[in-house]
Amino acid sequence: MGCAKNTADSEKLIAQLKFSGHEIVDEVFEAEGAIINTCGFIQDAVKENIDAILDLEKFKLDGLIKTLIVAGCLVNRYEKELREEFSESVDLFVRSEEWDKVINFLGGSANSNCQLTSSAINKNFWTRYLKISEGCNTLCSYCAIPLIRGKLRSIPIKTLIDEAMMLCAAGAREICLVGQDLTVYGQDFNDDTSLKKLVHELNSELPKDTWLRLLYLHPSRVDEALIDFLVSNEKVLHYLDIPIQHSDPEILARMNRPIQEGHLRKIFNYIRSVDELFTLRTTIMTGFPGETAKSFERVIDFVSEIEFDRLGAFVYSPEEGTKAAKFSGKVSKKTAEARCARLMEVQAEISQERSELFINHELDVLIEEIDNEAHEAWGRSYRDAPEVDGLVCVSGIDEKVLKRGEIVRAKIYDANENDLFGEILS
Repeated sequence: MGCAKNTADSEKLIAQLKFSGHEIVDEVFEAEGAIINTCGFIQDAVKENIDAILDLEKFKLDGLIKTLIVAGCLVNRYEKELREEFSESVDLFVRSEEWDKVINFLGGSANSNCQLTSSAINKNFWTRYLKISEGCNTLCSYCAIPLIRGKLRSIPIKTLIDEAMMLCAAGAREICLVGQDLTVYGQDFNDDTSLKKLVHELNSELPKDTWLRLLYLHPSRVDEALIDFLVSNEKVLHYLDIPIQHSDPEILARMNRPIQEGHLRKIFNYIRSVDELFTLRTTIMTGFPGETAKSFERVIDFVSEIEFDRLGAFVYSPEEGTKAAKFSGKVSKKTAEARCARLMEVQAEISQERSELFINHELDVLIEEIDNEAHEAWGRSYRDAPEVDGLVCVSGIDEKVLKRGEIVRAKIYDANENDLFGEILS
């Protein structure tokens, strides 16, 4: 459940389960036991995860599964409450990354090194997430991640290089770097370890034509030097996910993200000066305490000016244990939702215009699904992160032998807000 970091964690657990002799099945009806790796980031996620546990609990009470294990962020955050609520149905509660406890409980020997040969949690083995760190020291006033996952803990470069190489050997064509904030990678080591050093090593070591995608960079630590470095590494895609959360200085200060609007404007304009077709994704929150109609209009103006290719918007959720939950100036849910809807309406037009820039351009497309009857295939280009962005439909695949996970060249002839449409080239 939850984010890409949870996907990476789940893959490591799956590898250890397989190493211990367990079989992973596609459907819960085929299983003797079920493990849910939970998310507890915001209250909507908490509700969704509780519903999932209840569904699995019913399977167990009906005798369809024998064992039920609940793991991950929800346990980190609400272990006491979960134990009280599900004491009769859940056999084991474990916190994030405590996979040895799962293996020991089910019978077997834990071996953290076996993660390097793990098969994908889903069938898209060509795209894999490489988690480079855990935890966060930034302490945004609205965010419960430090309460759930703790302080920054970076993974050594050698470990990451070894894992990335094994993922590529298993068929990966795209490696997505994930962490709470990639820009602080290595700061807890007190040596020369850094995001730049890691990217340089990956760019040098990964097989030719491997895509390297960077997700989640805090804007305060993105500058011209970092951009210049990233575009100088040929395997790094011209795509960055830089969540700004807001653009009004007063709101950003209350969020404990004291980033000046001028800095945000400067870095995004610089990125586009380097490459007009560089893809920018961001995240914005509406309804944060103290957000006025005027401060929200600044967000609309900023988004209209920068023209992000992709934008995710969500309504502020007061999270237990965070400073912002006690802030004055609360915004009604109705107002926050209306602002969120308006923001996405504005963004829809921008995304359409950005997509149309690619008409008559050629793009590499990583094929994910093939429809031989329709003589077309669907995949993603550099501008499409897995699961959150759009797709590219490639037609004209007659007499072409395509494989899922293959990268092909296509010329784009049409576009909509999310997707592109192209013809495969010889």
